[in-house]
Amino acid sequence: MPRLACIDIPAFPLQMLLHEHAEWKAHPAAVVAEDRPQAVVLWTNERARRQGVLRGHRYAAALSLAAQLRAGVVAPERIARRVAEVTDRLRPHAPEIEAHRESPGVFWLNVEGLEEVYTSHAAWAAAVCADLATEGFGASVAVGFTRFGTYAVARGKRGVTIFSSEGEEAAAAGRISLARLDVDPALRDALDRLGVRTVEAFLKLPASGLRERFGIEAWRLHQLAAGAAFAPLQPDPPRPPLRQHAILDFPEGSVEGLLFLTKRLLDPSIEMMAARGQALREIILRMLFEDGPEPREERIRPAAPTLDVVQILGLVRLRLEALQMPAPVEELTVTAETAPATREQLLLFASKPRRDLEAASRALARLRAEFGDAAVMRVQLADGHLPAGRFRWEPLERLERTPVPRPPPEMPLVRRFFAPPVQLHSPPPRLHDDGWLLGGLEYGPVTRLHGPYVISGRWWSGAIHRDYYYAEMQRGEVLWVFYDRHRRRCFLEGRVE
Repeated sequence: MPRLACIDIPAFPLQMLLHEHAEWKAHPAAVVAEDRPQAVVLWTNERARRQGVLRGHRYAAALSLAAQLRAGVVAPERIARRVAEVTDRLRPHAPEIEAHRESPGVFWLNVEGLEEVYTSHAAWAAAVCADLATEGFGASVAVGFTRFGTYAVARGKRGVTIFSSEGEEAAAAGRISLARLDVDPALRDALDRLGVRTVEAFLKLPASGLRERFGIEAWRLHQLAAGAAFAPLQPDPPRPPLRQHAILDFPEGSVEGLLFLTKRLLDPSIEMMAARGQALREIILRMLFEDGPEPREERIRPAAPTLDVVQILGLVRLRLEALQMPAPVEELTVTAETAPATREQLLLFASKPRRDLEAASRALARLRAEFGDAAVMRVQLADGHLPAGRFRWEPLERLERTPVPRPPPEMPLVRRFFAPPVQLHSPPPRLHDDGWLLGGLEYGPVTRLHGPYVISGRWWSGAIHRDYYYAEMQRGEVLWVFYDRHRRRCFLEGRVE
């Protein structure tokens, strides 16, 4: 029985390009590496190939062969996202799928045991082609026994091909033209000059001489085609589902509370969808209630796949307001079902500012109106002799966009100031006394002391002499303390977080 299938979506990036430029389908078309005359042609359609345009040609040379050639660039990251989407689309049809690492649009699938699910392998292949057609892709399928045999036939023969024996598969693969395969253009042209144009003719060449004359890649292709190199299926792991889960410390029964929680759980999924080139097709809310009522699952579908969080939450609000909750919700799971996003959606999502500064400024104005101007302040660095004098507070009128600094490799430590410093009823620090109770039993004993860091002087407004220390406490805290030599007292300046 056949055990392996190969699906070929011919010129996969070109099909992506033709989805965006439907008017090009009646013309010879190609995908090029760059938007310039000397760019390399990467993929071509059948009309272009019939006029002699092949992979590896320069764009200017291709235009001399096909004057009506239409060409464009498809970014590699877009191709990778689309390949991942098609892989996910194929998962219901086979347990194991491997996408070709170098030829986008080629997939190998494990079909062992599928005869128990489908009436025949032909019926399975027809179902796969129909599913891909809903995504706008035409595909060829070869069901057989070997990686290279199914690949060669899927690339060189349109439609569905089912093999009943390895010999039948090998004979069909031998008749495939090398120009149909992803053979290096330089190797393809060199073999063509020798009259070697099919897989069968290629296999007649001696492997050792092939390696010496054409290199390691030509030898590896020969070994794979001859069946001398074993290449087991290497299935791609499924991508994690876009699902977020929360267990509430206090059960929530209000619509506003559940809506806020839904947004918090949905935001990471929206970010991940945009990175994958997807949009939300359906959101599934699964609610587990307090005191045992049966869990409830609600499915909410927007009019069209979208990345607009406001639109999605508006639909969620309407559904929650219409529900009769049997009890407060103590667990909520938000699952996002996706569909391919349009180019316009991705551009809008990418250009949308992460924060609406105008809305934030309006919110700050409301806080000042209700609580006074001193309710909204910001910190500004200043010159000062003491640590507490090296910053000042000033009113914040409105937010302004500033460049986002590069994040440090590790999480920075922050000193939190106490204003005024808290007097500690303890003796002066003793560096060699590990059991020093800095602040009594509240903080526990000191396990390690760093310092002193001396600050003295300021004769113009009262002399000072302080010894600053960082104290590591037994409970895990790091306290920032100083000993004032003039006042003979210890103070807690702040803590390190």
